[in-house]
Amino acid sequence: MLTILGFAMIATFLVLIMLKKMSPIAALVLIPALFCVAVGQGAKLGDYVIDGVGNLAPTAAMLMFAIVYFGVMIDVGLFDPIVRGILRFCKADPMRIVVGTAVLAAIVSLDGDGSTTFMITVSAMYPLYKRLKMSLVVMTGVAATANGVMNTLPWGGPTARAATALKLDAGDIFVPMIPALGIGLVAVLLLAVVLGRRERKRLGMLTLDEALATGTATESETVLVPAGVGGDRTRKNSGGAGTGTDAGTHGGAEENADGDADEDGDEGFKGLDPNRATLRPRLYWFNAGLTVALLTAMIMELMPIPVLFLLGAALALTVNFPHMPDQRARIAAHADNVLNVSGMVFAAAVFTGVLSGTGMVQHMADWLVGAIPDGMGPHMAIVTGILSIPLTYFMSNDGFYFGVVPVLAEAGAAHGVSPLEIARASLVGQPLHMSSPLVPAVYVLVGMAKVEFGDHTRFTVKWAALTSLVVLCAGLLFGII
Repeated sequence: MLTILGFAMIATFLVLIMLKKMSPIAALVLIPALFCVAVGQGAKLGDYVIDGVGNLAPTAAMLMFAIVYFGVMIDVGLFDPIVRGILRFCKADPMRIVVGTAVLAAIVSLDGDGSTTFMITVSAMYPLYKRLKMSLVVMTGVAATANGVMNTLPWGGPTARAATALKLDAGDIFVPMIPALGIGLVAVLLLAVVLGRRERKRLGMLTLDEALATGTATESETVLVPAGVGGDRTRKNSGGAGTGTDAGTHGGAEENADGDADEDGDEGFKGLDPNRATLRPRLYWFNAGLTVALLTAMIMELMPIPVLFLLGAALALTVNFPHMPDQRARIAAHADNVLNVSGMVFAAAVFTGVLSGTGMVQHMADWLVGAIPDGMGPHMAIVTGILSIPLTYFMSNDGFYFGVVPVLAEAGAAHGVSPLEIARASLVGQPLHMSSPLVPAVYVLVGMAKVEFGDHTRFTVKWAALTSLVVLCAGLLFGII
């Protein structure tokens, strides 16, 4: 019964948010509460929620201070050179912009933190998508999938969990997987090309020089960031509503790639004024050094990540904005993102708390493992790879790697399958995992991109699952799995 109710709870949640019948926060709270009562454990709901909040509180704290830290770094101009480089490559070609999104997300993912990756990627690319009326779900889908492939880095989390659960060396798991993961990254780039060409066909192609010549952009608008992170000055399209460029109609709402109207047009769009008051060019190398030191300390695990970002945010604010009114202004500028993301994380704590506390997760995992035919024993690595795709979407990484993978490894060992193969196969589902509603970082992505979570899910799941299958096939082809 718990197995059926567990799958029913997850399905109900996904259907309601994809159909936009409930907001993600409301669905994350009310649906598990109702199912908790349905299984006869309503009296324990408070305990389950408190346990879930306790488990996710460090993550919420990390996201809160990470948003403030990287928001300040964007304000002071640390990432301006990166944005300029991306723009020089992308110009105003939709295909190049989508490919640039994938490349930027993959590069920034080297720090091992999804929230950081999404904050930097969206801050750099969001204004380009808005200016050319491109589909924002294309941006979120490509960024999440690229980050999912890179999330398999030993310091990214899943590899370390698999190594710990099976008592293996993380290097022995990850290094042989590099060719398959490389193929997965190539698949993401090819996906970006396909989606970019579709966007180019829908919108047309406009080079930056042509944009400047037709009056739809100005030189000062060639480096852009989203609203709330670039000072107080707003630059609108100088061509107005009647420019009629090939980049799309600039008047009124326009359908995006999923058929959803872009209701706000360029509302909320802000150009990055090269003379904005928040720039701190004299402190550029201090801020760069502080960021490198912060990421290095995070990778080396010198301190818990929430503590590192708390200290980093406090230091960045104090040095760059020594006057209290300026500090309050910067905190207020990023308060919207902080509140949205932290609220979503604590709402997700209700979902995960009920899922784990009632025993639904364990019953679902046991049912799936038990449903595997005995004849599949010698092929448990392939089975693990296939199961990792849906299970890492519906479960947390902790639940999957510490609850399911050891069981799969034992079943494989009985048929001569190495635990290393099981561990490598268990990484296959990560491209899809990064769009799971149980991953806090995804709310940073959709929140900053102003995309409905349901739209992101509906668009991304198929492409991310396909990328996971590509990684699995590559692993089989190279004899890694």
